[in-house]
Amino acid sequence: MKFTLGWLKEHLDTDASLEGVVEALTRVGLEVEGVENPAEKLTGFRVARVLTAERHPQADKLQVLSVDTGEGAPLQVVCGAPNARAGLVGVLGLPGATVPANGMQLKVSAIRGVESNGMMCSTRELELGEDHDGIIELPQDAPIGTAFSDYAELGDPVIDVSITPNRQDCMGVRGIARDLAAAGLGTLKPLTVAPVEGEGPGPDVRTQDEGCPAFFAQSVSGVTNGESPEWMRRRLTAIGQKPISTLVDITNYVMVDLGRPLHVYDRATLKGGLVARKAQAGEQVLALNGKTYTLDETMTVIADDEAVHDIGGVMGGEHSSVQPGTTDVLIECAYFEPEHIARTGQKLALTSDARQRFERGVDPAFLEDGLAIATRMVLDLCGGQASGITHAGQPPVATRTIGYDPTLAETLGGLAIAPERQRDILIRLGFSVSEDWQVVVPTWRRDVDGPADLVEEVIRIEGIDHVPSTPLERVPGVARPTATPEQKLERKLRRTAAARGLNEAVTWSFISEKDAAVFGGGAWSLANPISEDMKVMRPSLLPGLLAAAERNLKRGATSVRLFEIGRRYLADKERLTLGVVLAGSRTPRGWQGGKAQGFGAFDAKAEALALLEAAGAPVANLQVMGEAGDAYHPGQSATLRLGPKTVLAAFGAVHPSVAKAFDLSGDVVAVELYLDALPAKRGSGFMRPAFTPPALQAVTRDFAFLVPETLVAGDLVRTVKGADKALITDARLFDVFVGQGVPEGQKSLAVEVTLQPGEKSFTDADIKAVADKVVAAAAKLGAVLRG
Repeated sequence: MKFTLGWLKEHLDTDASLEGVVEALTRVGLEVEGVENPAEKLTGFRVARVLTAERHPQADKLQVLSVDTGEGAPLQVVCGAPNARAGLVGVLGLPGATVPANGMQLKVSAIRGVESNGMMCSTRELELGEDHDGIIELPQDAPIGTAFSDYAELGDPVIDVSITPNRQDCMGVRGIARDLAAAGLGTLKPLTVAPVEGEGPGPDVRTQDEGCPAFFAQSVSGVTNGESPEWMRRRLTAIGQKPISTLVDITNYVMVDLGRPLHVYDRATLKGGLVARKAQAGEQVLALNGKTYTLDETMTVIADDEAVHDIGGVMGGEHSSVQPGTTDVLIECAYFEPEHIARTGQKLALTSDARQRFERGVDPAFLEDGLAIATRMVLDLCGGQASGITHAGQPPVATRTIGYDPTLAETLGGLAIAPERQRDILIRLGFSVSEDWQVVVPTWRRDVDGPADLVEEVIRIEGIDHVPSTPLERVPGVARPTATPEQKLERKLRRTAAARGLNEAVTWSFISEKDAAVFGGGAWSLANPISEDMKVMRPSLLPGLLAAAERNLKRGATSVRLFEIGRRYLADKERLTLGVVLAGSRTPRGWQGGKAQGFGAFDAKAEALALLEAAGAPVANLQVMGEAGDAYHPGQSATLRLGPKTVLAAFGAVHPSVAKAFDLSGDVVAVELYLDALPAKRGSGFMRPAFTPPALQAVTRDFAFLVPETLVAGDLVRTVKGADKALITDARLFDVFVGQGVPEGQKSLAVEVTLQPGEKSFTDADIKAVADKVVAAAAKLGAVLRG
């Protein structure tokens, strides 16, 4: 929301400086994003008179001007404008000045062999308009030598304020002035409203839609739609609004000045009366921005007997817009329900100044006065004769009354304020306060709903900086830990992953429909996403990690090791998951290893087992089973399960089609740990006994088995280890062999078994007994001891 200091003082009677206004705005909660003085851009530009204009000796379209700058000898300036002539008073940019439109710094230079000491400027070059057909022509009595910014009164600072969504009343300069007056920066000037009675009946307008409960209108005949007055054009230009014509500029001015959007129709283009109604599915309208929009039956439109002329509360139509030759107009001042406007704007991806105000909620009690102010300005600036006023429907102006206790300012807001001071603040803000503290909320404050909101109003005007800093009371003793078991698990896994050389990534919980489809599609989609690329709640952490890996590899990274702890959003619930992606080179090329080595499925398995062990999962009891899913490479992936049904992790090489979808080449492997599936720790309440190292040395024995080629080595190791749980403390695979001496369809697996004696050393008979148990257990899986 932009406005000039002079514009603000049209509503606020104050002697405050610019610095004082800016400080007060921030103090009352209206954040100042920037302050700009247009005069600073025009430093070095002066009002000057052309004394002579001679043809350039080397160019037919250039002239050599002699220019009086008001001091010293005239300057020679080369100019190509067609309207440059002797006697013209214009704007001269002196050497050293910077042209606002293109940032070019002027200097003395030779143009086609003739020295030029500056530049005569056009409106566009000074960013004061779009005219570039010639240089600026000022009145003959303009004071020569005066700084152009002073002559044009362009020294009015522009203040840019960030308005939060709940402060719809500050979407107009008057609302901001009201806040500053309440803060003691001055007095709010009364608003002059001169009703225009008009002659004859009002225009034919109706409303048939709950999205537009009130539609007020008045016609004016015989208008002259020329250029708006200089003061209006100057203010609109200063805040970034392009002056178009008097009628259009009036609607824009009233909208910014009073927060009241309006629309003006050229009556010559209308066929019959206007009605606010629901659009018919498929209806189209060419809007003022030059784009055609297709409407649906949920949208409110303003239409005549033949066509739609306005997307209600969002943007007008091109067909019925006023033109320079317009003579008869209809002024619309309507109230649109904020929710309807927000939904329409979101569906059409269409934003406008009117939408920003209507979807926040304009003052429903200001329709009559807003229409009167606009009509009066049209009559004063464009002439014509007004008709009567048509009131179609009724705006929702029901008042709200809140019971208020002044002690809440201290108990809830932390600042003791005298009751009479609180009453004065609320009255200055437009509230009505009775003797028994029944507070009537003004119609322009849609956001005030209860006593807490009144406390906020009082505190912000009194000054949040006056609220004392009060530390919270500290509980005596050592603070008790507050982290939940889930939070502790996440911390442990983060430390473990980082210690293993993985880098943590934080990716969006929203992904595109295309990326979600690669992983089977998402169960949940956003109705109003930030963008189409962030529409679906992720069904897996891998899309974000794969996209991050792709970005890093394209920016020169040779090895990417990423992990993330976050939620997957499935149809039944959201589930805590840890994802890992390894891409690029596992080891770089070198004189020892030769070529760079990529990642493989076993690298993913190692990460999965290490992280599961850190999470407290019974890694020794896990089974490697089945394929990991469609996102993984068949034959190069698997799941880790605790029993046949409880899947704790999926790991393996990413499917080539998935890697291609994310523009990844080479070997890419991934891991997903389903942390919500981890078995809960038993709350026994007893501590483990202290570790006592064994007194006797462990014994190892090797076993080589011939097994079916399809047998998973982990199953054999787990079976061997369980053959004698009392004596066998560990078993590990140390060799896999397929080739000469091994029958076709089989493979050789060698397992090292560790035996731990207890009270006495093993005898040969003891070891043989254990070995027999190992061979018998392995035989249940089809394993045969090699001879």
